[in-house]
Amino acid sequence: MFDLTGRTAVVTGGAGLLGKEFCRTLVQAGASVVVADISAAAAEQTAQEIAADAAGSPARALAIACDVASPQSVQAMVTQTRRVFGSLDILVNSAAMDPKVDSQANLQDGLSQHGERTNAFEDYPLQAWNQALEVNLTGAFLCCQAAGRVMLEQGRGVIINLSSIYGLTAPDQRLYQREGRPPQYKPVYYTVTKAGIIGLTSYLAAYYAGKNIRVNALTPGGVFNGHDAAFVQAYSARAILGRMADKRDMNGALLFLASDASAYMTGANLIVDGGWTTW
Repeated sequence: MFDLTGRTAVVTGGAGLLGKEFCRTLVQAGASVVVADISAAAAEQTAQEIAADAAGSPARALAIACDVASPQSVQAMVTQTRRVFGSLDILVNSAAMDPKVDSQANLQDGLSQHGERTNAFEDYPLQAWNQALEVNLTGAFLCCQAAGRVMLEQGRGVIINLSSIYGLTAPDQRLYQREGRPPQYKPVYYTVTKAGIIGLTSYLAAYYAGKNIRVNALTPGGVFNGHDAAFVQAYSARAILGRMADKRDMNGALLFLASDASAYMTGANLIVDGGWTTW
């Protein structure tokens, strides 16, 4: 049921923390994979690493530079995918902006009126808001649109959209505060766009009713990515399993949704969060 031999998958944000894991998992299951990423160099490196790991397998990994916020770039990526592999059977929308708020103050979003780096709602720059919506939500829309045309023509397809627990619940902003430092916040766009991803998933699942195209969401909890010890401790205390997710913890769920193992699922949201949203 989990065999993907002969199928072609596109993973946007394919060189990212989770995207790279998804690409590797899909190739191991027999699929040929397009590593689509805004960074051509990162995509190529990821494709080469995956190809080396899959030596002797008929599955292939192809790097394609793609800006998901550009309709022209997305369409060119889909066209090249079909030209090389002949089909597009699985789309994984993993590309997203997600600033890591920790002791390094790696916010990437501008300054407050007092010159402090911040993600406070009252000072949040419109330009940063618009950019995030273009990547996180419009990007998924454009990729679903372009892939959907191909899947309709083929008469089959699977779409997996990556959401977040912060698309289901508001961030606990207490996790991001540090004594003696200006307040920091998970930015407003993250919750809004990830909630929108769930809405897009529901809409498309119903829209493609009777077309043999399944659309589901995968909602991870917090994945460890070099966070500082204070954040890890505070986050882990809120998760029933008592830890942050490892980057590999989403692979089984991703493969399940991509394969025939989930043949009777569409419009669903598979939550893999260590119990975070349970209490």
